[in-house]
Amino acid sequence: MDASALNNQRFKALIEEEKTKALTNELVAKLTLVCWDKCVTGSIGSSFSRSEASCLSNCAKRFAEVKLMTMQRFTER
Repeated sequence: MDASALNNQRFKALIEEEKTKALTNELVAKLTLVCWDKCVTGSIGSSFSRSEASCLSNCAKRFAEVKLMTMQRFTER
């Protein structure tokens, strides 16, 4: 393998890594938006209430499960 092919492979790997980071950031932003709007109902203080913390945890888990399930369905096709 010559140097240009090796550099090309590294470049492709770097691009894929950056795509993955961008998708992860997008997922976190969506998750934050959805779960915040759903769960945080009171005024913002120094900590979440017990019900808000529970709601945020459950929302994040459900969001991740649905995202994973959706991705699996698309890869099956």
